[in-house]
Order: sequence, then structure tokens, then C-alpha cells
Amino acid sequence: MTATVDHLVYGCPDLGEAVEHVAAALGVRPAYGGQHPGQGTHNALLSLGPRTYLEIIAPDPAQPRPAQPLIFGLGDLPGPALRGWAAAPDDLDSAVDRLLSQGFEYGSVVPGQRRTADGRDLRWRMTAGPHDAGLAVAPFLIDWGNGAHPADGAPTGAVLTEFALSSPDPERLEAQLAALGMVVRVEPANQPGLRAVLSGSAGQQLVLAS
Repeated sequence: MTATVDHLVYGCPDLGEAVEHVAAALGVRPAYGGQHPGQGTHNALLSLGPRTYLEIIAPDPAQPRPAQPLIFGLGDLPGPALRGWAAAPDDLDSAVDRLLSQGFEYGSVVPGQRRTADGRDLRWRMTAGPHDAGLAVAPFLIDWGNGAHPADGAPTGAVLTEFALSSPDPERLEAQLAALGMVVRVEPANQPGLRAVLSGSAGQQLVLAS
């Protein structure tokens, strides 16, 4: 079993403002991704390397607010913050079975979709989970199937150079990542958290944190 960092979720109250902040810091502008129909959100994307990207996600003023709270606590965010991340295992269903067998709770695998800026529907499968309620330092899992990966069409010019998690129970989080075949730095802390460092092509750096 192996898995890779698929994308980081950077939540914000206003998508345009967050895009401008990232562009000014890194010298490359994230591109509008599209809407999540029925979920009340939309996003912009920036490639961070092969099959890894930054998702900037915010409430979508063009959609009515859904009855359920927005994912990752986006409806209550006072400012931009890392809210979660996705891991892409080589076999999504086997990964879920393995995690469950080792006592790690994961929601069921559900389909997802969003409408791209050019009107196409992008589809995937992912695990539902604690990210629905807000900040989540354990990854949700995602599988893009045989379709295009969002990093392939996103603007390039930045890379993920550091990524670390913090948790009140680092040993358990490390065991969860090990079950996926991943090694990510986990630091002990009183509160869970995420921290990433993105680097631009001219040496610029942008620190994102929860």
C-alpha cells in the first residue's frame, strides 16, 4: 500500500482575495477551477508538482447556501487557513478496508464532482469523514480514476517544499499514515494543526497554516 499527497485544502472567506494573496507571494496566479454544485463552494487551483496541487476553496456567492454546513467549516472562517488535505492511495477501496481493520474510522466512499470553468464536469471518488465538520489533520482519501488530474491543467511554478502535521496524539496519527504507506512529519501539540511551505520558481516562499 502506498499513497501520495494529492492536494492541500486552503479555505478562505473570499476566493478572489485568497488568489491575489497567493499570486503576490509566489509569482504565479492560481486558476479558477469551478463550482461544486449543491455544496455552495467554488475553488481555484495551483499545481505543486506532478499529481499534487493546492486547492483554494471558498463559499460561492453564485450558489444558494445548502441546508447543511459548508465543508471544512468554510461558513465560519474569519480568514484564510489550511483546513485539510487529501491522500491518493494506489487502491482506494483496499486502503479504506485496511484502515478500518486497524481501528481507524473512515466514512463511506462517495462520488464527488464539480463544474470546471469551461463547463466540463470533473468527477472523483473520495472518503467522507471528519473534514465535513472543519479542520482535519488526518487525510481524506481520493481517487480520480482514469480521468484527468486537476494538477495537470493547473498553473505551474510552485512546489510543496515542507508539510507537517501537529496532533495531541501523534503516535496514532503516525500509525494511520503508516497504514497508507506514507511518512509525513507529525509533531506533538495541544491542538491539531497543519503547516505547509510553498516555494516559487524565483525562491519566493509562502507559509500556509491552520
